[in-house]
Amino acid sequence: MKNGLRSARTWRRISTVIAATAMVGGALVACSSTGTGSSGSSDDVAAALAKGGTITYWSWTPSAKDQVAAFEKAYPKVHVKLVNAGTSNDEYTKLQNTIKAGSGAPDVAQIEYFALPQFALSKSLVDLTSFGFDKLKSDYSTGSWNDVNIDGGVYGLPQDSGPMALFYNKAVFDKYGLTVPTTWDQYVADAKKLHAANPDAYITSDTGDAGMATSMIWQAGGHPFTVNGTKVGINLQDSGTKKYTAVWNQLVENKLLSPVAGWSDDWFKGLGNGTIATLVTGAWMPGNFEASVPDGSGNWRVAPMPTYDGKAANAENGGSSQAVLKQSKNQALAAGFLKWLNNSKASTSIFVKSGGFPSTTSDLESSSFLNQAPAYFGGQKINQVLVDGSKNVLSGWSYLPYQVYANSVFSDSFSSAYTNGTSLDPALQSWQKALVSYGNQQGFTVTGK
Repeated sequence: MKNGLRSARTWRRISTVIAATAMVGGALVACSSTGTGSSGSSDDVAAALAKGGTITYWSWTPSAKDQVAAFEKAYPKVHVKLVNAGTSNDEYTKLQNTIKAGSGAPDVAQIEYFALPQFALSKSLVDLTSFGFDKLKSDYSTGSWNDVNIDGGVYGLPQDSGPMALFYNKAVFDKYGLTVPTTWDQYVADAKKLHAANPDAYITSDTGDAGMATSMIWQAGGHPFTVNGTKVGINLQDSGTKKYTAVWNQLVENKLLSPVAGWSDDWFKGLGNGTIATLVTGAWMPGNFEASVPDGSGNWRVAPMPTYDGKAANAENGGSSQAVLKQSKNQALAAGFLKWLNNSKASTSIFVKSGGFPSTTSDLESSSFLNQAPAYFGGQKINQVLVDGSKNVLSGWSYLPYQVYANSVFSDSFSSAYTNGTSLDPALQSWQKALVSYGNQQGFTVTGK
């Protein structure tokens, strides 16, 4: 996997307030595209591909260049202008500016799942049900398909997915006699045992990350965000959230988490030398280990994400879709390109070869994918574990229609709790208060419990 893919998957964890603020300079519910309507059909898509034309595609995915070349070879009458407009929030800021200006938006854009509702609910994207894309549901994993279904419409096609798993350093576990945990209680016990045996070693690192926290709440069965059009409910004290903090508070309050910031040089060093023993993260992680943690080669393994009660339950962490912008002057052609990009074997095979973890069931179930046994992970067939995790992603999760902003201000509420080793519950209440206030300022009707 290329280093660029790490950036593509992890920018939501390092987004800045500046980028988010620039993106949402006006009231979110007031933003809309001035492009053509979204009426169309599958016949229109076929006709548009046969006729040809030019479209623009914004993406930071490392495989995009090869995918575009393969598409143009298959459809020589179509030219795709590939533009890297920046990663994650950098792209979203530019995208939002073109939407506000009423011109300059691409025909197709890469949009991560957590950001998709923000553009869909502001009526900036084409509802792809008009092109029959709702019939593609069975082609995708449950979690990724749910992510593109917003307020009754289909506003993108999934590209990759991030079912969570436990990545653990087997050498460290063997050295200290740790048990590969199947429950979070066992995980906390491992954390205590490891740190007592070696004060320089930690079960994992976490200095406060919105993506990690929301994924953990999701896996706990939480539903802190409810969205019905412009009506938003926020309850960051629901049963799932409390189940998460009951576990994670033990790690925070007892200083059992490495204070090293994720994706820093010291973080990679810790993963390599064994002072950070596990990561609970998305299925896109293996290539990052291979590219950036060479000293860990042969030591790392993958196991299912620990659960609260022994029953299989999982969540997503990261991942992107591609969407058609309403500004597009040739929505049928854009839809045709999008369908080929994220629904054809010719394209998804390129994506998988570049190190991406697919969302398409045909790729997830293929023997060639399932039987990969990378030497870095001791020859373990890790995709079998990761794919099993994708089957257990809990349904019903919703992101906020301003999740980009929510993630960017997460540290305002949580940094002191992690620094001082205090409960996360007051921080969640503070974050909720900020999100309720902001949402109402943006024109939503937001209530908090």
